[in-house]
Amino acid sequence: MATTRRSLPLLRTLIAGKTQTRNVTYMPRPGDGAPRPVTLIPGDGIGPLVTNAVEQVMEAMHAPVYFEKYDVHGDMKRVPQEVLDSIKKNKVCLKGGLRTPMGGGVSSLNMQLRKELDLYASLVNCCNLPGLPTRHENVDIVVIRENTEGEYSGLEHEVVPGVVESLKVITKFCSERIAKYAFEYAYLNNRKKVTAVHKANIMKLADGLFLESCREVATKYPSIKYNEIIVDNCCMQLVSKPEQFDVMVTPNLYGNLVANTAAGIAGGTGVMPGGNVGAEYAVFEQGASAGNVGKEKIVEQKTANPVALLLSSAMMLRHLQFPSFADRLESAVKRVILEGQYRTKDLGGQSTTQEVVDAVIAKLD
Repeated sequence: MATTRRSLPLLRTLIAGKTQTRNVTYMPRPGDGAPRPVTLIPGDGIGPLVTNAVEQVMEAMHAPVYFEKYDVHGDMKRVPQEVLDSIKKNKVCLKGGLRTPMGGGVSSLNMQLRKELDLYASLVNCCNLPGLPTRHENVDIVVIRENTEGEYSGLEHEVVPGVVESLKVITKFCSERIAKYAFEYAYLNNRKKVTAVHKANIMKLADGLFLESCREVATKYPSIKYNEIIVDNCCMQLVSKPEQFDVMVTPNLYGNLVANTAAGIAGGTGVMPGGNVGAEYAVFEQGASAGNVGKEKIVEQKTANPVALLLSSAMMLRHLQFPSFADRLESAVKRVILEGQYRTKDLGGQSTTQEVVDAVIAKLD
C-alpha cells in the first residue's frame, strides 16, 4: 500500500509529460509535400518590404513553396499577360499593395485581377490578437464581400459634360454564389451566424435582390443563424458592439467600408489578413485595403508592419494544404505580438520591419 502511494506522484508526472500537444495528424496524399510554385507580386510602396518579410520567413521554416516574382505597379495600364499566365498556371498568388491613381482614366489593377481571374469572394479576418490592446474585446469578425459587381466595379461614363453616370449592377448569379460561399465558410469553420449587410430600404431592387438570394441560401443551412442589417446601422453597431458579429456577407462597396472599419476596431489594418478567391484561383494580400501601400516615410525608414501579410501567407499555406507550416507561422507571429518587445509604430512600438521579421523567425518552432 505504501509503495502504491509513493508511486502516484511519479505516475502523475509521467502522464503530465505525455500530454498531447499536437493536433490530430494531417494525413497527406502521396506527393502532397512537393514544393508548390506561387506567383509573387511585391507591388508598390511598402509592398516589397512586406513581401520580402514573407520570403524570409518561408525560407527560414523551409516551407514547401517557391516564388515566381513579377514586377507590377499600379500605374500600369494593364496587368501584364505573363503575370496572369503565371497565376493561372500556379493557381495561387501572394501580392503587396498596388497603388491606384486618382482620376485620369487609369483603371485599378486590383479590379483587373479580380475580374480576369473571377475572384468573386474577398475575405478579411478581423480579430483581436492576444497582447494587443484595443477598445473592444472578443472581436472575431469575418467579412465576406462580393468582389465583381456593384458600385465598386467602376462602370461609369460621362453622359454630357458635367454629368457622370455610375452604374450599380447586381445579379442573381453573383449574389447567390457569394451567399453560398459565406454560409459554406461559416459551416466549415464552425461559425454560428451570418449577417447580410444591405441598403434595401432605399435600393429596393438591387439590394433587394441581394437579400432575396441570401435568404434562399440561408434556408439550406438551418444550423447557422441568419440575420440582416442596414449598412448605416451596421457601421454604428460595429464601433459600439462589434462582438455581436460573426460572419458578414456584403455587396462590393459596403464590404470595403465594413472590412476597413472592423479592421480598425480589432487592431488596425497592419495586422488583418485576407485574400480573394474564386472557383479556380486565389490571391492573398493584406486584408483591409487602407494603408496597404503605406506612406513614403514608412518606406524610407523601413518600418512597415509585416504582420498582416505574414498572417495572409499562413492562410495561403492552409489553402495549399500545408497546415503544419501555417500553424507554425501563425503561432510565431502571435507570440511576437503577445510578448510586445518587437512592434512597428502603428502598434505602439519603434521596431523596423526587419526586426519584426527576425523576431518571428526566432519564435518558429
